[in-house]
Amino acid sequence: MISPAIFIFFLFLSSSHAAVLDFCVADFNAPDGPAGYSCKKPAKVTVDDFVFSGLGIAGNTSNIIKAAVTPAFAMQFPGVNGLGISLARLDLAAGGVVPFHTHPGGSEVLLVVQGTICAGFVSSSANTVYLKTLKKGDIMVFPQGLLHFQVNSGGSAALAFASFSSPTPGLQITDFALFANNLPTELIATTTFLDVPQIKKLKGVLGGTG
Repeated sequence: MISPAIFIFFLFLSSSHAAVLDFCVADFNAPDGPAGYSCKKPAKVTVDDFVFSGLGIAGNTSNIIKAAVTPAFAMQFPGVNGLGISLARLDLAAGGVVPFHTHPGGSEVLLVVQGTICAGFVSSSANTVYLKTLKKGDIMVFPQGLLHFQVNSGGSAALAFASFSSPTPGLQITDFALFANNLPTELIATTTFLDVPQIKKLKGVLGGTG
């Protein structure tokens, strides 16, 4: 029988994520792969690699979804490469929406700092809907890979900040995946049970063909 002390010791070892290097600033001039960007040589790293100033500027919400996401992922913020974290700013004009989407590479925590946002996600096991109207100071978590959305449910602009458990969480918006490319209309109709006229209308709005 394993003693509690030994069990705790091995639990500590198995849960440790100690890194060999202090950091791995992304080197955009070197190849990247499934594990992320290659590390910049320490001699070429500067303090600016660990600073990102873009989240203080409101995004342009004059688009079809009346929303803007300003990411601070490894591609924009090389200092977070390899650290398992990243951030993003979400601006939602009145009536703005971030449609159903997923982050295949990480979980998300959303913090509302202005306005009112209706947010929710759908479980993969039972298609259970978890829905909540969030106000200033509220936070909500969206588990990795699950479909989720945000909608401005107030009459004025809303602002939120999202943190992710990955420097490259990825993003796939369901509407764009279906209607903003050359996926054949007939195939979409077969796999989604949508009417062909509606599919063609959505393709026209989002720029898809086929």
